Amino acid sequence: MVGCSVSMLRFGKRCFAPGKGARSVPAVRGRWRPSSRVLGIAVLFLLAAPLLRAQEARLVILEKAHSLAGFYTLDGQRVGEVKVGPHPHEMVVSPDGRFLYTTDNGKMRMEDPGPGGNTISIVEIETRRKVGEINLGESRRPHGIDLDPRTNRLVVTTENPDQLLLIDLKSRRILRRHDTKGKTSHMVTLGPSAQWAYVSNSGSGNVSAIHVATGEVKLIPTGERTQQSVLSRDGKRLYVVSKDSDQITVIDTRHQERWSVFATGRGPSRLALTPDGKTLVYSLGYARSIGLADVKSQKQIGQIAIGGEPVSLALSRDGKLAYAAAQTSDRVYVLSLADRMIVRVIKTPPGSRPDAVLELPSRE
Repeated sequence: MVGCSVSMLRFGKRCFAPGKGARSVPAVRGRWRPSSRVLGIAVLFLLAAPLLRAQEARLVILEKAHSLAGFYTLDGQRVGEVKVGPHPHEMVVSPDGRFLYTTDNGKMRMEDPGPGGNTISIVEIETRRKVGEINLGESRRPHGIDLDPRTNRLVVTTENPDQLLLIDLKSRRILRRHDTKGKTSHMVTLGPSAQWAYVSNSGSGNVSAIHVATGEVKLIPTGERTQQSVLSRDGKRLYVVSKDSDQITVIDTRHQERWSVFATGRGPSRLALTPDGKTLVYSLGYARSIGLADVKSQKQIGQIAIGGEPVSLALSRDGKLAYAAAQTSDRVYVLSLADRMIVRVIKTPPGSRPDAVLELPSRE
């Protein structure tokens, strides 16, 4: 192989340096040797690679008041944003990790009057841009959302009217609308095999167990202002928080009935289950803290005070951290569950009112 340095041009068997006073030298046969300039660029790239990974957006925070999906690094640096529909409340990621779906409620709080929004925004995560939306027609104020990865279908709750929607993501069409038989249908969790969907009805203090295919409804009593739910690892139990009753209701998913109830701290509204299935973690808005409960004994075992009033709560992908968003202070508190302490505070833009938080998988 005949080679020249990167600053020279090759013609035949000679190399020419362009410009004034151009000169030629014989081309060197054999293995090409990179110039010092090329080596320098390569070294800079290798040195910069860890920094580039550190800048990778790994958190999405719904900045509800500004109608944005904010993208953040794990250490809390804001690196991008995407405009979605008005006042988004909840979100899920597609099974392949490419898309984010947000419920564009159109109102800041479920108590606010008015018709509200009627779209699901679709965001491409890699490019950080909105690439489409799903129109919900007469079903307005979408709130809760869950996804069945096997069928690539969404279930979405709406508050006006109180419905559960089944949506096909490929066609972006609503396949079914089911009456929840409850009031202020809020959050939703799919049960085992996604045959049943569990809708928390904040206004009527119960959960609607809805057969997704037929629309059959079984109402299960819970507590006042029922909010989020989470499924046990074996799918046999559903844990549901009730904010104004300071309790968690345990539902038997085989018989669709209440199995037990146990007390929490003041004002639970969102909850998650650790990967080992042993501990429930939940936000305690009225107590300005995060609660932990032992699944086996069904007792609260700890409480971690934070500086704000948390609403949403999510866990890191490894279950070691909890993300608790305090809307009124525009902050997301990051807590170590092992150490039971705050390890980081992420400041969102003033007046953004952060709500749902989601940790994305690493691209490595």
